[in-house]
Amino acid sequence: MFLRDQQRWIEQARILEIEGDCVTLRYDAEEEDELHSWEEIVRIDSIGAVSTRLAFFSRSAASEDLMVAEQDECPEAEQLKPQP
Repeated sequence: MFLRDQQRWIEQARILEIEGDCVTLRYDAEEEDELHSWEEIVRIDSIGAVSTRLAFFSRSAASEDLMVAEQDECPEAEQLKPQP
């Protein structure tokens, strides 16, 4: 999540609550050798972007090394149809 007014990204934030124009977030941040947990309230209009990693893979991995979901694990709209 990118906060425009502070010009910073918050990685791996969870939205706990939305009330009016305020959003309550919870996230962890690492500084040197310490891990900090934060809960922060921000205004909706200060949120510039929200991004989610959908997938990742290694370009150097062989195709048989890639993990593939079983057909019953995917929503029907995302399933590949057999080629005729």
